[in-house]
This record gives sequence, C-alpha cells and structure tokens, in this order.
Amino acid sequence: MHPRERELIYPWAEVPAPGCLRTVRPGVHWLRMPLPFALDHINVWLLEDEVDGVAGFTVVDCGIASEPTRAAWEQIFASAFNGRPLLRVIATHFHPDHLGCAAWLAAGGERQRWQAPLWMTLGEYAFGKFLSGAQGEARGHIAAAHFRAHGVTDEQLLAQVKARAMHHYPALVPAVPEAFRRIMDGDEIAIGPRGAKRVFRVIVGYGHAPEHASLYCAPQRGEGALLISGDMVLPRISTNVSVFETEPEGNPLPRYLRSLDHYLMLPADTLVLPSHGKPFLGLHRIVAEQHAHHAARLQEVAAACATPKSAADIVPLLFPRALDLHQSTFALGEALAHLHALWYDGRLARTRDTDGVYRFARVDA
Repeated sequence: MHPRERELIYPWAEVPAPGCLRTVRPGVHWLRMPLPFALDHINVWLLEDEVDGVAGFTVVDCGIASEPTRAAWEQIFASAFNGRPLLRVIATHFHPDHLGCAAWLAAGGERQRWQAPLWMTLGEYAFGKFLSGAQGEARGHIAAAHFRAHGVTDEQLLAQVKARAMHHYPALVPAVPEAFRRIMDGDEIAIGPRGAKRVFRVIVGYGHAPEHASLYCAPQRGEGALLISGDMVLPRISTNVSVFETEPEGNPLPRYLRSLDHYLMLPADTLVLPSHGKPFLGLHRIVAEQHAHHAARLQEVAAACATPKSAADIVPLLFPRALDLHQSTFALGEALAHLHALWYDGRLARTRDTDGVYRFARVDA
C-alpha cells in the first residue's frame, strides 16, 4: 500500500462482481475480470458509443483469454448489451490481462456476433503480436539465461522460469487480431452516443510497457475530468517497471518517472479509472508518491552496492517476503530496473564476473 493511499478518495466502496457492471459516469461502466494471480483482477471500462450511426459500445482493455473471463463477458453481452454490438476494442498495452481476450472480443465472442477493430499504439500491438506467437525452447533458454546472468542460481527456479517463458504469454494471449488501428500520443478519440460524445486524448507513457496509452477526457458539460489510466497510475500498488530478457540493456525507470509528470498537467480532481484497485480521486498525490517511492528505492539500492551486488541480491531488499514464480519474474526485473537507472546515471559501475553474473558496485565504494 502507498503511504499516501489514505489520502485518496474512493467514490465507490464496493466493486462489481464478475459478469456485472457499475456505472461511474453516464455511459461509462466499470467491470472486473478475474486473474489467476496474487493480483486477482483487472478493471475494464465499457463505454456506450455510436460509430457511423450504429449504437453500441467501446471497451478499454479485455482480461486474459480464460474460461472465467469469457463466461463473464458472455454474461455482460446477455444482460447489458441488449443486442447492441461492440464497436471497437481499445487496449492500453500488450500485457496479457489487457490484451488477452482482444481477438475473441473483436470477433464477437462465442457466437461471433460482430467484427470490431482493435485500437492500440504501434509498439504495444507489435510486441503483443510477437509474443503471442513466440513460444518453444528458444524463448525458455533466453529467459533462463537472463535470470542466470543476474545472479539466480536456484536450478529449480531457473527450470520454472524456462517453462513459463515457453508458454505463459501465448496461453493467456492465444491470438492477436491480424489488423489494428494505430493510436498515437495526442490523438483524440470521440466516444459516446451522438450529441453526448466525450473526447479522450491519448497520453502515451513509457517504462511499464513500450508505448502504454492512457485516455484523458477534460471537464465538459458539467462533468469533471476523467482519466482511464491503465497501469500507469494505480491507487494501492506500485506500477511494475522492469528490465526483461527481450530488452536486457533497457533503462525503463527514468522513462516511467518522466511519463508520470505528464499527469501533473491534468486537474488535481481528475477521476482516475485504474486497471487495478478502485476508481479514485488524488492523481497528483499518487504521482508524488511514486517519485518518492522510487527515490527511496534508488537510495537503498545504491547503499547496498557498497559491495558488488547482482539483481538477485537486490530482490530481498526490495521485496522482503516470499514470492511465487509470477512475482519472482517481476521482482528480478524491478531490481534490475533500479540497478540500471543508477548504472546509466553513473552512480554504479557494472562488471561481468568470471561466473558470468553481472554485478553492480558504487563508483565511490
């Protein structure tokens, strides 16, 4: 939990059950889809819409491709759609809980009721398309080698990492539509029925994903500002910022922090619709908390590197608790993101020792 989490305002105390929806603004509905992880849900946002004279819905994010997710969606189609189609699917980024069900939704669910286009940034679409088809021994070897190079010596964990990399993403995102509509930073998307459309501006952020798209609607017609934030701003947990094997020399943390500052230009009383947790007010507090959180973590990591440390050495410092396999992959990636931020900033030096492990040490140590 963020230290400033108690300063946030949650307009809705209860969360919608799977297969049900809650209206947060006229024509803007909150749904939750289950996830089989410690983080057990994703919020998706169903917006009433009209395109080319056809009344229907636009959805922002999808849930993973799983039977519980599809069943929840079918319940929504039966109870809330009233025969209206899904007109477009917007995915904020490529992660499985956001993109997994996109192809199935775009094709109209089990009964293939409609054909809806997928809207994404180019980087997110391309990366999701690549990973959905990338499986097998090669993927597993690359992931295990990445973990080994950063200090993981537990052979059982390395075997689990290898097996996970071979099948995890394609199992949760078995298909990505063959075509998409590209969205870019600054684009405006009008969503809503005729005469009552909201204009959402695309805000592209970096660090959590290649080109993550949030959607911002300025105050209009007596309504306050609205931000569909995806994973870039979350109320109770920190957004994961990691270095993974697909970009092993990456430096995502400074990009993420710079991206956060764009949200300070939005009204402080913006209603934030996040991908995890509950809708909240307190956007600027969360941005300040994230900066403070990562500044403190960087300080801790730099102090720990008075003697050379691998990313695996740093994981218990940042995450002093038992971790499952899913959490361990993100924990190593986040430890490495902090080490890389300090390394690229010149505060740490990196060596690769005779055992093949990268270690980082303070330049003044």
